[in-house]
Amino acid sequence: MAPLGFGAGAMIRLEQLNKSYHLAQSSLHVLRDLDLTVERGELIAVMGSSGSGKSTLLNILGILDDYDTGSYRLDDVLIRDLSEHQAAVYRNRYIGFVFQSFNLLPFKTAAENVALPLFYQKVSRRKRNAIAYDYLERVGLSDWAEHLPAELSGGQKQRVAVARALIAKPRLLLADEPTGALDSKTSSELMDLLLEVNAEGVTIVIVTHEADIAARTQRIIRLVDGEIPG
Repeated sequence: MAPLGFGAGAMIRLEQLNKSYHLAQSSLHVLRDLDLTVERGELIAVMGSSGSGKSTLLNILGILDDYDTGSYRLDDVLIRDLSEHQAAVYRNRYIGFVFQSFNLLPFKTAAENVALPLFYQKVSRRKRNAIAYDYLERVGLSDWAEHLPAELSGGQKQRVAVARALIAKPRLLLADEPTGALDSKTSSELMDLLLEVNAEGVTIVIVTHEADIAARTQRIIRLVDGEIPG
């Protein structure tokens, strides 16, 4: 499996990428001849109406789903037909995820949730917990490390999710409607945090419906029926 070098050049390069879902009696063509380049260190927003292909695109970028034709290169490495193990290795080492629904384990504390990616990297319990506390301090939640998700506000949960996404030091952060469940003040604070992360060199792709969130990114990509209008 080719290593990701993270040298110069684009972080993401899609060329003529197509994705269809095959239903019982028909086929749904979700992404159509998609060309997209995201440079290293960019912060971009992907916008579009429901059904435009945003979530499918994010799943492909996150190596959660495969594509049919065309190509997807992540740091000049062709991502195609990976085994489950290979896909998991790339995701765990190079990509961080932030979801609208937070995806925190309800029976684990904030610190344990943040430490989870390091568990999969075989980091010892003591070391991963110490690192998790550092990341919680970074997002302003060190006093909440031993609290369960049910004891946290929506904004706090999303900060835990960001800390969890960052702990494995990803080069690419994918955020799917990260402010969708938050009020406007908390959304703005979360974007402040993501801008700080981006300033450190992490490439970020945010899928959002919110124009004020997209306006704070460097570039907006609009998807219409699975295409980026010329």
